[in-house]
Amino acid sequence: MSPPPHRSQGFTLVAILFAVAIAGTALALLGTVWHTQVKREKEAELLFVGDQYRRAIASYYQRGPGGVKHYPRKLEDLLEDRRFPTRVRHLRRLYPDPITGKAEWGLVRAPDGGIRGVYSLSEDEPLKQSNFDLANQAFESRDQYRQWLFEYVDHVPAPSGKAADAMPPKDRVVTAPAR
Repeated sequence: MSPPPHRSQGFTLVAILFAVAIAGTALALLGTVWHTQVKREKEAELLFVGDQYRRAIASYYQRGPGGVKHYPRKLEDLLEDRRFPTRVRHLRRLYPDPITGKAEWGLVRAPDGGIRGVYSLSEDEPLKQSNFDLANQAFESRDQYRQWLFEYVDHVPAPSGKAADAMPPKDRVVTAPAR
């Protein structure tokens, strides 16, 4: 005859199941925190890259030869401004959209057809909803990244509730060459 089972064998199994449940919960929580941190980093990068485009467009516009100011016709014009006899660069490279990971950007067109800004094509909801710097205050309480317009306007911007609040149309898309 075999000896009767010990009660400690059942207790060990329950303890192992409990430990596995705690480990699974901890991993799920860690995954959520990691995902949120990655999204925050992408948002910060989008704010940096968008500002680089805004500054490059402003430089291109303000440095027009002979005092004639025009917005660039394409993003590549920011890499090498051919309006001058010597090489003038307003942007080091064409950055991909940090949120989508693609080289495509939406373009904010000026009345003359030039590019006065860029925006992400992502329809995801941003984590950051407030505490933007002065240049990006219009981004507060936006529902989608595509509503974060990084644009340079040579005049006083429209008051909130006007053109600054309009969502850009989906047909203004450009693909930047991959580098």
